[in-house]
Amino acid sequence: MTIPTRIQDFAADLTAIRRDLHEHPELGFQEVRTAGVVAAELERLGIEVTTGIGKTGVVGVLKGNRPGRTIGLRADMDALPIHEQTNLPYASKTPGVMHACGHDAHTTMLLGAARYLAETRDFAGTAVFIFQPAEEGLGGARAMIADGLFRRFPCDEIYGLHNSPFHAPGEVGVKPGPAMAGANFFDIRVTGKGAHAAMPEASVDALMVAAGLVGQIQTIKARNVASAERIVVSVTQIHAGAAYNVIPETAALAGTVRYFNRETAALVTARMQALCDGAAAAYGCQITLEMRNVFDVLENDPTLSQAMLEAAAGLVGEQAQEKSELVMGSEDFADMLQVVPGAYCTLGHGSGVALHNPGYVIDDASLPLGAALMARMIETRGAA
Repeated sequence: MTIPTRIQDFAADLTAIRRDLHEHPELGFQEVRTAGVVAAELERLGIEVTTGIGKTGVVGVLKGNRPGRTIGLRADMDALPIHEQTNLPYASKTPGVMHACGHDAHTTMLLGAARYLAETRDFAGTAVFIFQPAEEGLGGARAMIADGLFRRFPCDEIYGLHNSPFHAPGEVGVKPGPAMAGANFFDIRVTGKGAHAAMPEASVDALMVAAGLVGQIQTIKARNVASAERIVVSVTQIHAGAAYNVIPETAALAGTVRYFNRETAALVTARMQALCDGAAAAYGCQITLEMRNVFDVLENDPTLSQAMLEAAAGLVGEQAQEKSELVMGSEDFADMLQVVPGAYCTLGHGSGVALHNPGYVIDDASLPLGAALMARMIETRGAA
């Protein structure tokens, strides 16, 4: 593994930043402290800073020492509503909020790349450092884009990365073309008629109707979609009732659809609507379905995917690998890639603890490599 000496020299500083961010996690669109840490560090490095893009987003701009193209680098900043159970000395100090997806590390890696490039200033063109809020299903990428991100900071290409606890330390993977699923979130509300639990005949039992829909919805793929099609339909929430002796009048379901084929996703929506309409007619209740798209399919530009692999190979050799598997998880960097061509890679750290888990940890040894890879994209693509 070949990491620039200068980045190795300030690796301890990166660890300190990452652990500070980990101690003070913030949910999407609430990243006020995090954005402040980012902005202060960029300003300290002499980088032009703009804050408040997409509410709490931060953008830094740094020009190289010769003309060239404009390359964007993106990191996400938000945490998750999870109570941390790692017992780390720098564990979250905010109850019920945790960096369980490694966005603290992504932010730190990008700050590391910015520091290295600001100190060396040996690259062509312009680097745009994009620190995005609200990646975890709240539409932070779309908020930044709607706030004029690429109109105000036009980029020729854009790159991002995500840590991977199930790949070996130092392994970098890129899947050209479609790589990560698009995502819809849905909410279903059942309104029936409440009654005393001892007299169910006087009710229209919203809870019973909702429970029936759970099973029906999760058979849609098995009985309506070709078996080779990659799509997931999951009910993840059910809420109803507040007492032992009351049949609730309302019940709510929520969940997600993950897809690669937009037509198949539309078919799932149509089938869910038909099931809701049928249950409403059968049981004499009202049922509403709201389906909303939150992430598009993440599609890596094939040529730029190869460029990212080549840059990674210069750092990790044969541990830079082209991937072929489709990932059913989603990532709102996909929305930026719909506007600007680019690529998104995974960076292994081998902890073996799943993302979005209360015991999730990341190895700080991955920070210098992530910083070096991001910096390398500026150095190699600015003059391309």
